[in-house]
Amino acid sequence: MLEFLKRPMVVTADINLHVVALTGVGLLSRLWHLTYPRAVCILESMRLLHGFSAAVIAFPEYTSNVPVWSLRLLPALAGALSVPMAYQIVSELQYSHCAAMGAALLVLIENALITQSRLMLLESPLIFFNLLAVLSYLKFFNSQKHSPFSLPWWFWLTLTGVACACAVGVKYMGVFTYLLVLGVAAVHAWQLIGDQTLSNVCVFCHLLSRAVALLVIPVVMYLLFFYVHLTLLYRSGPHDQIMSSPFQASLEGGLARITQGQPLEVAFGSQVTLRNVFGKPLPCWLHSHQNAYPMIYENGRGSSHQQQVTCYPFKDVNNWWIVKDPGRHELVVSNPPKPVRHGDVVQLVHGMTTRFLNTHDVAAPLSPHAQEISCYVDYNISMPAQNLWRLDIVNRESDRDSWKTILSEVRFVHVNTSAVLKLSGAHLPDWGFRQLEVVGERLARGHHESMLWNVEEHRYGKGQEQRERELELHAPTRADISRNLSFMARFSELQWRMLTLRTEDTEHKYSSTPLDWLTLDTNIAYWLHPRTSAQIHLVGNVVIWTSASLATAAYVLLFLWYLLRRRRRACDLPEDAWLRWLLAGGLCAGGWALNFLPFFLTEKTLFLYHYLPALTFQVLLLPIVLQHVGDHLCRSQLQRSLFSALVVAWYSSACRTSYTLRPLTYGDRSLSPGDLQALRWRESWDILIRK
Repeated sequence: MLEFLKRPMVVTADINLHVVALTGVGLLSRLWHLTYPRAVCILESMRLLHGFSAAVIAFPEYTSNVPVWSLRLLPALAGALSVPMAYQIVSELQYSHCAAMGAALLVLIENALITQSRLMLLESPLIFFNLLAVLSYLKFFNSQKHSPFSLPWWFWLTLTGVACACAVGVKYMGVFTYLLVLGVAAVHAWQLIGDQTLSNVCVFCHLLSRAVALLVIPVVMYLLFFYVHLTLLYRSGPHDQIMSSPFQASLEGGLARITQGQPLEVAFGSQVTLRNVFGKPLPCWLHSHQNAYPMIYENGRGSSHQQQVTCYPFKDVNNWWIVKDPGRHELVVSNPPKPVRHGDVVQLVHGMTTRFLNTHDVAAPLSPHAQEISCYVDYNISMPAQNLWRLDIVNRESDRDSWKTILSEVRFVHVNTSAVLKLSGAHLPDWGFRQLEVVGERLARGHHESMLWNVEEHRYGKGQEQRERELELHAPTRADISRNLSFMARFSELQWRMLTLRTEDTEHKYSSTPLDWLTLDTNIAYWLHPRTSAQIHLVGNVVIWTSASLATAAYVLLFLWYLLRRRRRACDLPEDAWLRWLLAGGLCAGGWALNFLPFFLTEKTLFLYHYLPALTFQVLLLPIVLQHVGDHLCRSQLQRSLFSALVVAWYSSACRTSYTLRPLTYGDRSLSPGDLQALRWRESWDILIRK
């Protein structure tokens, strides 16, 4: 019956279609993966039910071992269940059976929602939980009138909180619907406080129950999602390099294998690699090499011609530095080791060239407002070495804290000039091998992460001669000390990285703007048959999209008109109809606004599917506006009959449009170039036509 979920066996678009890779690489190998970690629990359960082996992921087309059917089943079920929930929501808003059936029909025939629910994508589950949260709250609100604190009352209130947590758990976009429900609940709670028929104790119980169900339960569930996620994914993976060194060290394999058992306290004579905490635009390590800065830059400015110091985004032997005591000549750890503490003055010696980290009053190559950072070369000129640095442990607990591997975040403050060692993030020209610029920031205020460094790899140096030290730097570390982060520390860092992560690619072939969504001026090609012209596109039902936008505008205009009229003591609607109109607008129009308008402020690359949650709320509003026009704006029976006939004709055109676009929705038949050209309803649609 559901065999169509197995087709197509490959999806070629690279937009948000890496859920299979996430399942295969991220889950089955127990590797850590950043994108959509909250969906891990669901995908893992589907994988376990069908014994999916990740070894097949590398193939361009899914083989018989990939449970395509089961991985697509969850989005398909979510999309199917959204149809009856649309009916229930409009019905719970106290609108007619016809309006509720109309909403369900529109969700059923909307091509974009069908396409998105047929593939392994997350928008369909997100929309499902959005609708479930709204429906549960309406059920709770309606039971409040008749049987507060009853079993159904508690059930629907709790389910509202659970659905909100799941919506945020699928994608961060779910927070918009969560805020919508919280806002409506806050308005109703405010009205409840003013109800003089309720005792103070009763009002307090109402507020407490809502706080627990809508605030505490979602937070606890969200934490639980990540507890399961971090428990399941305990190994290092291909995407963990964007995390901090402590986070990576808490994962099995990868950095943890390299750093396992390193000495905890950095001592004078320690050999270390220093990673920048900020890690933007790329995670990188303090680095130097034999090449010097050019005598004259392209803009005519001069340099010190000292040895280059950069931040290098790859592991390399030239990333090693030796922490030297300015009062000792030796570059080895004493016995017993003398730990470096907050406020100590140190020298950093580059391990492979034995030159000292230095800065002076020379402008940096790409940041002329800052000082150049170099390794000092003695040219016998009037430029003495300035290589003393004071250690500032930013996350210290006391002023006598020692410098700790992985855990300590430190600043290096130049003793002579008070400049702070900082990653500027700019890419050096070819003479700097496109590595990242490191500067001395003289006007440093606060503790920005670009100024913070932590020791990632660490060993106690023992070699007295340079040749011995070079052999040590090439050798792996040995020892066995575990330093696991707490769950809350890993949870907090993971949230911050997901919120701030930005990809370098800001443009995509199918990227679009929010204004493009309103007029459906964009599409996404998801799949093209390798031999025929069968293809799948994310395109919307033009009739529904246009009508939904018009209905939203009509609602806003009518709302403002009624509001002005009521201010003049002219009540065009009965009180119960006015309250229904407000609640429907608050949930549907408000849901559309909250799920759409924030995208005008975002800097991330946007695609058409980002609009689908907002569109769903618009679709719910459309039959409500139609019923309102028929009930309250059509004055005579003749007008109502004509309007009903127009509505039926409009629904018929929407169904016809859905059927016409069906080949692009299901991709189940080959199309001639003429057929494809006929389906290109807008010039901006990128329909793939083979010549």
